[in-house]
Amino acid sequence: QVQLVESGGGLVQAGGSLRLSCAASGRTFSRYVMGWFRQAPGKEREFVADISWSSGRTDYADSVKGRFTISRDNAKNTLYLQMNSLKPEDTAVYYCAADPSYLRYKNRPAYWGQGTQVTVSS
Repeated sequence: QVQLVESGGGLVQAGGSLRLSCAASGRTFSRYVMGWFRQAPGKEREFVADISWSSGRTDYADSVKGRFTISRDNAKNTLYLQMNSLKPEDTAVYYCAADPSYLRYKNRPAYWGQGTQVTVSS
């Protein structure tokens, strides 16, 4: 059974940093793309970033480019999202996701985590 378990969310002041983690288990993800979505209150879920597990190719939403960095640790089967220069508009529930295809245009990735709350105060 595939499990994606996020951690690392919390409350931070604007300009601060957080690192999210997503521990993946239950299958081999070497041919998968893994990444992050987020959903703010009253808004639709949106793509944040993804990374191809084998090649390391990355993609970022324009709103986070230059501030967020996605990475993975193959040995630990863990995905990360380093978030710097956080803004109040980054406040959302952040979800880890995995799919055989690029995530930017996927409405329903094959696998989702349960989400972790990130709150940025002004």
